Amino acid sequence: MNQEYLNHNYFTDVITFDYSEGVITSGDIFISIDQVKMNADLYGVNSEEELRRVMIHGVFHLMGFTDGTAEEVEIMRKKENEALHLWLKKA
Repeated sequence: MNQEYLNHNYFTDVITFDYSEGVITSGDIFISIDQVKMNADLYGVNSEEELRRVMIHGVFHLMGFTDGTAEEVEIMRKKENEALHLWLKKA
């Protein structure tokens, strides 16, 4: 999907297609479970935590956040960590 729809020649864990209009949030979030498992091993976290992170990441894209620059990546990671902390606190 990453290659077909986004012309990227690499694997990714999550792809978000944002169809939001005005105040209506809408879109598709596709997650590669295989890539999530590989990333979990790479980052030393369990697969469930990494899956939650990429789910959160996809939702933030639907909310208008991007991660095309180093500064945007930093902001996105901070927001992911905050949301993940809240999620795990409620669990």
